[in-house]
Amino acid sequence: MEYKITGEDANGLFVIDRNTGQLFVTQPLDRERKSQYMFDVHTNVAAMVNAPAEPTMAVIVNVLDHNDNKPVFTQDPFVAEVAEASAIDFEVITIRATDLDDPNTDNAEVRYTILSQDPKFPHNYLFAINPVSGVIRVHRPGLDRENYPRYTLEVEAADTKGEGLTVKGHVHLTVTDSNDNAPAFEMAQYKASVRENTVGALVVRMSVTDGDERLSPAWNAKFQIVAGDRNGQFAVETGPGKQEGIITTWKGLDYETTKTYTLLVTVENEIPFATRLPTATATVVVSVEDVNEAPVFRPTIQVVKRKEDLAVGSYIVQYTATDPERSQKVWYKIMKDPARWLSVNPDTGLIRVKNGMDRESLYVQDGKYTALIMAYDDDVSPATGTGTLEIELEDVNDNIPSINERIMKVCNTESAPQLLSVTDSDGPDFAAPYTVSLMGMSKNNWTATMDATRTGIILTLIRALPMGDYDVVLRVADNHGQEQDNVVMATVCDCTGNEVTCKVGIREGGIGLPGLLVRSGAVLLLLLLALLLLIFIRRRGGEQNEPLPPNEDIRDHIYYNDEEGGGEDHQDNYDPSVLHRGPDNRPEVFRSDVMPCFMPKAENRPRPANPEDIGQFIDDNLTAADRDPLAPPSHC
Repeated sequence: MEYKITGEDANGLFVIDRNTGQLFVTQPLDRERKSQYMFDVHTNVAAMVNAPAEPTMAVIVNVLDHNDNKPVFTQDPFVAEVAEASAIDFEVITIRATDLDDPNTDNAEVRYTILSQDPKFPHNYLFAINPVSGVIRVHRPGLDRENYPRYTLEVEAADTKGEGLTVKGHVHLTVTDSNDNAPAFEMAQYKASVRENTVGALVVRMSVTDGDERLSPAWNAKFQIVAGDRNGQFAVETGPGKQEGIITTWKGLDYETTKTYTLLVTVENEIPFATRLPTATATVVVSVEDVNEAPVFRPTIQVVKRKEDLAVGSYIVQYTATDPERSQKVWYKIMKDPARWLSVNPDTGLIRVKNGMDRESLYVQDGKYTALIMAYDDDVSPATGTGTLEIELEDVNDNIPSINERIMKVCNTESAPQLLSVTDSDGPDFAAPYTVSLMGMSKNNWTATMDATRTGIILTLIRALPMGDYDVVLRVADNHGQEQDNVVMATVCDCTGNEVTCKVGIREGGIGLPGLLVRSGAVLLLLLLALLLLIFIRRRGGEQNEPLPPNEDIRDHIYYNDEEGGGEDHQDNYDPSVLHRGPDNRPEVFRSDVMPCFMPKAENRPRPANPEDIGQFIDDNLTAADRDPLAPPSHC
């Protein structure tokens, strides 16, 4: 029989003896490169020609493993971190080695060992390794980052369960910081002094030390005031360097209440201590420095309600301040009184009316008049305080309603109604709804009614009038009957309806500038004659009036104050009536039993004048003045 092999792996690595059928390998095999070979074996009868072949036989060669590979670490060195406060058995890192030998045999079974530790302080064998899993754990306490921040472990991996081939490697461990050092104050007691009434004043800076890693949460300090600040008058915060406590005043300190504060301050870190550690404390003694404090008004804004027509000298309020110094006297003066309506007693703070008040004044906003009152003590360097006085002025009916529009134009035919608006400076209680009535001759030519809101007048020409200017007299009253007459000058034009057009030559909007000047001169002349008449009546009255006091008497009531506004020290000590000898003190100048009179040419006898008569009187005299500007006007 003859033997031969065929197939992919029959390439010279394996040979067969053709006569005996023995199979040989021609060179060493490597299981890690190829662990199995396959080929076919063929046989024939050598002595027979064309002898039938035997069936082919498949041969499979499995390469058995031999421990010819060392373990290899997956990395070298291994790098890890371990906190210095780590507990025993804390897992630090897992190392691993591989072996190319057959994993199903002991040739690839690896075991691990720690050969050495560097440094060996504070104890050798600080770490232990699991020989099967390669997990390295903390074995003994004593890690101290501040003294031994790094460790190097030499490790070994051996196959055949630790009895075969070996390999060495290294593990680098960095000890990370734990909060195992408590911060400590550099001084146990601090002393400081602060001026009273100062908010945000620096009291003291307290430095600490800490053995933990710089600028780490275990090193950054955190301060707290735990005693001595019952009212929360101090604040403490950590300085920018994280190792300094800064105490400031959160509220103004009061020397008269407490002269000394003793604060107990503690310091910790931003994170809790890793182990049980004592908390450091320090004492801060704060002395309060006395300063001259300003008087304080109570309340700072005094609100009172008073009627606007209070008489001069009437009581408003006693607005006082207290001085924290207690032993000092307080004085008062007006600091701001825009309308000069008030006076204050410098000793008592009693505020009275100095001049008549007016709710409708420009100095009153939303019905309130605001003044500032100053209080000052009698210290060598006086301290001043201010209070605000708000007077809510209650309205009285001291203003008369008036018509805003005093000039208008209308057509004399089918005249369109004119809307006139009415205003009253008083508040709503003494204003609208208004009433209106026509006076004198005006009622013959016009009608006047209030609109739906009772705040406007609808004035209508009811019959055709010649072109010209006419005075329409309307009496307007508020809801309490306070009334006055208002004169509206109406220019009547020769036109129809709403489109008011005046022909050329008509004096539109009035009587023209020359005529207006003449009319104004006549009015002034009439007023002058009325004044002369009053003087004549006064002289004929025969009544002896109280003469003005001599000059020296007047001077006795005049004071000089070297300050703007006249000062407050003497404002209650003079009689204003001495400085004013006008109609209020001379009531006999005015006569209620004498009225202006008018003598119509047709009647040839005088009678009391009404507004229509006065207008007619002026027109007559204007006509005369046009003829002869030097001719005096006619009068009763």
